[in-house]
Amino acid sequence: MLSLNWSLLSVFIPTFFVVSITPGMCMTLALSMGITIGVRRALWMMAGELVGVAVVATSAAIGVATFMLKYPTAFTVFKYAGGAYLAWLGIQMWRSRGKMAMPESEDEAPAQATRGQLATQGFVTAIANPKGWAFFVALLPPFIDSELPMAPQLTALILIILALEFLCLQLYAHGGRGLRKLLRQGGGVRTVNRVAGSLMLLVGGWLAFG
Repeated sequence: MLSLNWSLLSVFIPTFFVVSITPGMCMTLALSMGITIGVRRALWMMAGELVGVAVVATSAAIGVATFMLKYPTAFTVFKYAGGAYLAWLGIQMWRSRGKMAMPESEDEAPAQATRGQLATQGFVTAIANPKGWAFFVALLPPFIDSELPMAPQLTALILIILALEFLCLQLYAHGGRGLRKLLRQGGGVRTVNRVAGSLMLLVGGWLAFG
């Protein structure tokens, strides 16, 4: 307990919450999945996303991100491939097709994405975002006390990051579920798919060109 600077941690918590709750790629993805597949199945995407965030935050904390930011071409292939994949999912959802879309007919059996596919989608979205790397490089150092052991501080910061990120993902996913009910009342399942597909296309473009 004495290895942590509680004053810094007390400032870090509201700071990161404000940053995390701000709409971004991962939150938009959670909103989209809350609309189409519901909060429970979206948990698998969240699990993958949290693993990706943990990798990014840990790497940033030990300085790996500094090297990667100097050579952004290391991100290019992964970044564009991830963006293209999410855009393709968005197009499929817009057309009410694919494993992420809601079936337009009650008689039509939904083709659900597997847990692994959902987790991979979340992981790719988190880890292929150069802005995320830059953010952690800039955010973490001011909240580390150089006079205290490094490991306990980094562990505490990363656990706080994951807890707040999960909370925000839940808020967005539940918001998507509520939006789904409104959309179904107003324009039917096709409208739900098109709104969610548009959000997915936004995430894909954001990832590729942001």
